[in-house]
Amino acid sequence: MKQKSSKGLNRRDFLGLSAIGLTGLTILPSYVINGVRVAPSDRVLMGTIGLGRQALSDFRGFAGAKGLQVVACCDVDTLKQQRYKKTVEEWQKALGLAPRCDTYEQYEQLLERKDIDVVEVVTPDHWHALMTIHACQAGKDVYVQKPLSYTIQEALVMTRVANDNKRVVQVGSQQRSSKEFQKAIELVQNGSIGHIEKIYAKVGDPPKPLDLPAMPIPGNLNWNLWLGPLNDSKIVYHSDLAPQITLDPVQNETLWGAWRWYLETGNGYTADWGAHMFDIAQAAIGMDGSAPCEIIPKGYNGTQYMTFKYKTGVVMTEQPYLEDNPGAQGIKFIGTKGWIEVARGYIACSDSSLIPDDIKGNRPQPRGERPAAAQGQRQNRPANAPAQGRPAPTQAGLQFEISSPHMQNFIDCVRSRQKPIASIEVGCSTAVTCCLGNIANELGRPVKWDPATFTFVDDKEACSHRLMHYEYRRPYHL
Repeated sequence: MKQKSSKGLNRRDFLGLSAIGLTGLTILPSYVINGVRVAPSDRVLMGTIGLGRQALSDFRGFAGAKGLQVVACCDVDTLKQQRYKKTVEEWQKALGLAPRCDTYEQYEQLLERKDIDVVEVVTPDHWHALMTIHACQAGKDVYVQKPLSYTIQEALVMTRVANDNKRVVQVGSQQRSSKEFQKAIELVQNGSIGHIEKIYAKVGDPPKPLDLPAMPIPGNLNWNLWLGPLNDSKIVYHSDLAPQITLDPVQNETLWGAWRWYLETGNGYTADWGAHMFDIAQAAIGMDGSAPCEIIPKGYNGTQYMTFKYKTGVVMTEQPYLEDNPGAQGIKFIGTKGWIEVARGYIACSDSSLIPDDIKGNRPQPRGERPAAAQGQRQNRPANAPAQGRPAPTQAGLQFEISSPHMQNFIDCVRSRQKPIASIEVGCSTAVTCCLGNIANELGRPVKWDPATFTFVDDKEACSHRLMHYEYRRPYHL
């Protein structure tokens, strides 16, 4: 891999970038966030790369973090640049700050900013590796959305570069910071339900081959830059891959970018929700920084569900965790003395006294049993959207989950230089697990993995799989 110091960026040579020479932001007065007065010297300045629906969701989380100021943003879609800029500057005005959020199309230009302390990477997965690596080399700490990477090799290189450059990297697996998931991890680890024998983790199906027809590329989108390192000629522009918006009248995305559902551009539900549920499962059983040792695909010799075996003897299967709601994403831990069920906003245990009333939440209901109001929230969701996903956008705007505790943990660690709750090592092990599931599925047979060396065991075919190593489109390279 081509190496440069933090004073220069990896891709500047072939992109022809020159020094930007941008000055820092105007000195601003102290301000109050969540009742805490933050001095200018204590603020962490952030730039956001990738400005779709997830970026707007994350911004609302970061807006609740103490001492953070968003000062710049970057996207290959000029309309999304404008939308994000407007959102940030309205927030700044509400805080009594001079509104300013600079916009960029080339992320390298944002990374040249000397005043920016941290970068958030909220792009499609195929861009996570290069942007995170270059940000670390530029001396920035990074909050990168889950899954950490598109391939196993990317995850390994990202982890090495982050540690070599002594950067704080938080992966956007915000469930790590949620009370119900923290409680589930605690109960499993303290032996409250005995020795864990089985885990049911419902995430959804692997990706499918790309089958979208070509559409005219809109003038507001730099499609070539959106593609970046992707090298498959079958990938053509379609609005499902890069959902469009309008500003006048305001019309937000009507679906989450469908690039995640296709094997040429993403890793399906295996990674989209596996990066959440597999992540919590591995945390609970002490497999952070590790991975399963054998993965058996669904359908192999009668195997009913995708199966992950760990050296500890624990077996995790991708299957429904609720018998009456098979599509709901969540986890069930089954031990020798009982069970725990956990999902977003819900936790239950065979011993109900172990769960505080304030975090029990509501058991997910089958789609047909949801209150009319809740069903109405989801009537505009695309057919491929998960049953337990976020509410659909409305004409008036977007509805989001708020993940401020996860963002606050990141900002606190930027200041303290401690490992965050979802460190890059954690994100790496989870991304590897997701990729292993898809590799086994695509090969149609079991694969064996050595979690100590992060290599396949005597399997040349798996070693050469695209999800182990992906050949980037020139001139991009790791």
